[in-house]
Amino acid sequence: MYKEKTFLAIIPARGGSKGIPNKNIVQVNGKPLIEYTFDEVKKSKYLDRVIVSTDSEKIKNVAIDNNIEVPFLRPANLAADTSKTIDSIIYTLENLQSSKQTYDYIVILQPTQPLRRHWHIDEAIEKIINTNEESLVSVSEVNEHPILMRTLTKEGILERLLDTGSTVRRQDFSKVYKVNGAIYINKNNINYTVNSSLNDNKSAYIMAKEYDIDIDDLFDLNVFSLRLKD
Repeated sequence: MYKEKTFLAIIPARGGSKGIPNKNIVQVNGKPLIEYTFDEVKKSKYLDRVIVSTDSEKIKNVAIDNNIEVPFLRPANLAADTSKTIDSIIYTLENLQSSKQTYDYIVILQPTQPLRRHWHIDEAIEKIINTNEESLVSVSEVNEHPILMRTLTKEGILERLLDTGSTVRRQDFSKVYKVNGAIYINKNNINYTVNSSLNDNKSAYIMAKEYDIDIDDLFDLNVFSLRLKD
């Protein structure tokens, strides 16, 4: 709880993954990937409850071993490769509502961002409350400025991503940020639908680039493992 507001953290973690089999519980330096998120939520000052949304008995067992709650398993149709995170969030909130358990804010923490620390979570919570915003998303500054990015037509012709010239010195580029997927916070008064986009949350919580890694393939996993040894 922070300033009399309550916070429910949901860690969405489906069992399947194309890039890395059983990605959320793959071993990294001696423990499952998802445990790096578990370690941090336990240190948060403000999270009132933490639950894992999963379809996997294996992930459920890892969560329980870490004293993290898994109140129910989501159905397989919400854990397919084509499933969206928002689908699992809607399912989770609907099930919690049936038991009349309510919270002021929902905090979504994806286990594929394992460098996120507990103070990031708490600072993000402080910001959304102190600025009285409805929604927040964590972002990181990008190195590759979109002014230099191009799309490629079917004919192999380059087209600018931005409708502006690129005769700008690199040191004069404005800062650009990307949604990094580490933290999403939403006031629990939003009617979520399958078309809701958490990436469109309004308020920005800026994380330093060194804490941004999104585990999608084996290369990312190896980079993460090396980062832990620094």
